[in-house]
Amino acid sequence: MKKWYGGVLVASLFMLLILRYGLLKNPIGGNILLNPSSNASKPLEWVHPAFPPAVQNPETSSQVFSTDTIGSSLFAPRNISYEEQKSLQTWNLLKHLIDHAQVFANGVEAIKEAGNAWSSLMASAEEERLSYTNESSSRKVKEKQCPHFLNKMNATELDNSGYKLWLPCGLTQGSSITIISIPDGLLGNFRIDLTGEALPGEPDPPIILHYNVRLHGDKITEDPVIVQNTWNAAHDWGEEERCPSPSPEKNKKVDELDQCNKMVGRNDTRVTSMHSDHSRRSSLQEGTKARRYFPFKQGQLSVATLRVGMEGIQMTVDGKHITSFAYRETLEPWLVSEVRISGDLNLISVVASGLPTSEDSEHAVDLEVLKSAPLSPKKTLDLFIGVFSTANNFKRRMAVRRTWMQYAAVRSGAVAVRFFVGLHKNQIVNEELWNEARTYGDIQLMPFVDYYNLITFKTLAICIFGTEVASAKYVMKTDDDAFVRVDEVLASLKRIKVRHGLLYGLINSDSRPHRSTESKWYISPEVILHSQMITSFFQMFFCPLPLPIWNNLRDHAYSML
Repeated sequence: MKKWYGGVLVASLFMLLILRYGLLKNPIGGNILLNPSSNASKPLEWVHPAFPPAVQNPETSSQVFSTDTIGSSLFAPRNISYEEQKSLQTWNLLKHLIDHAQVFANGVEAIKEAGNAWSSLMASAEEERLSYTNESSSRKVKEKQCPHFLNKMNATELDNSGYKLWLPCGLTQGSSITIISIPDGLLGNFRIDLTGEALPGEPDPPIILHYNVRLHGDKITEDPVIVQNTWNAAHDWGEEERCPSPSPEKNKKVDELDQCNKMVGRNDTRVTSMHSDHSRRSSLQEGTKARRYFPFKQGQLSVATLRVGMEGIQMTVDGKHITSFAYRETLEPWLVSEVRISGDLNLISVVASGLPTSEDSEHAVDLEVLKSAPLSPKKTLDLFIGVFSTANNFKRRMAVRRTWMQYAAVRSGAVAVRFFVGLHKNQIVNEELWNEARTYGDIQLMPFVDYYNLITFKTLAICIFGTEVASAKYVMKTDDDAFVRVDEVLASLKRIKVRHGLLYGLINSDSRPHRSTESKWYISPEVILHSQMITSFFQMFFCPLPLPIWNNLRDHAYSML
């Protein structure tokens, strides 16, 4: 018995010795198991070899990708002021992530596009700096501001090339495009395309929404039909969505509205003749086939409105909801730069409203109050709040500045708030964003174009800022369309008195990744695996697990730390 106890004691001491050398003490007292070949100064140097070869993205596995090549323009030294550097405090800290962008769908493209956008933006900023005193240059800058409203009234008939309306700063949730027209010509077929900007080397721009109205049917049906789709150079045409649908049982909801209104293609039982019951019955019997409901009719005026929603784009015609089209992967409304209308259509007017626009800071009476409080290097923040935002969401950021960022704790500097924003493909939007960042001092620019697939990078950026740039007791993530009760958050944290291992917020345990490749929110199993590995390794060094995190998880529960 004594020998048995002695053996157990020796084995226990041996295990403790192994654990002693296998565990690394983190800065706030938590123990984290590290890879034996880890390097704390360059945490991602040993990440790549650990990735299982079997789960590499087939589209990018053959690509050689490094910061020194594609991302070199993003991290090259620039002639920027101290104030401008404040919007780049996490920029260089994300440099090692760029080497692993290829594991995400469109990750490489997002870095390439960001390199071009950043170079153009810096060239524009340098030009503005050199000609700052030139009045004509200042006027030119003013003309570039994003308009809230665009219209073309009394439009002439379309020619063979069609009509185009340029949208300088894209679309955002709540934007709408109203088209007043009369289908005419031999067939009365027409199309409305919301297009983006073509990438260098690509002949045609991506189509975020292709809305094709065929009044006399097509190869599939002789009845009138609406066909919706997307196109880009990488994947060609997507899967068609038809209205009326050949499979009504598959009619999905987009923003709680039917993908195709059930009344489209059905018999219209409304009666125009009210002389007698007999005439009413005869009119229904004689005109049943001709009176199937369809929103567009040849030779008749129609008012059609495309409205940008949270999940997709809705079409209403003469006040009735007709179709909904869910956003698809990497084809989002902020990419739209032009409306193209072509076909057999007598166009009367086009109106675009609710467009993203920046506020003229020169005429803001409360400008000083809206500027962020400077970070104190000697003071620990009670709370850091990182806000997800996209480049052309100017109005949302202004709404946040004028509402919950005016809490006393934020104004005093006890709580810091920063917007985390990726670059835009549109130079005008980037110029407006750059001016906004310089004016208010509360924006952190990301070294990639703002695709949804790279949302994990933003999460890491928030974590890095809250621990490396600003030393915060708690870190919180939210979106630019949320209202944060800062007073209640601080009071709750004070009540619970939990300082280690806190994950707090609205946690959706039923959330699941989207597996449909057509979905804007598509997440592949490979991406989740790589995201978890990259996130875990960065978490060790920049946001250790015991650090309290207050997180508004919402729809991104599966992509958070």
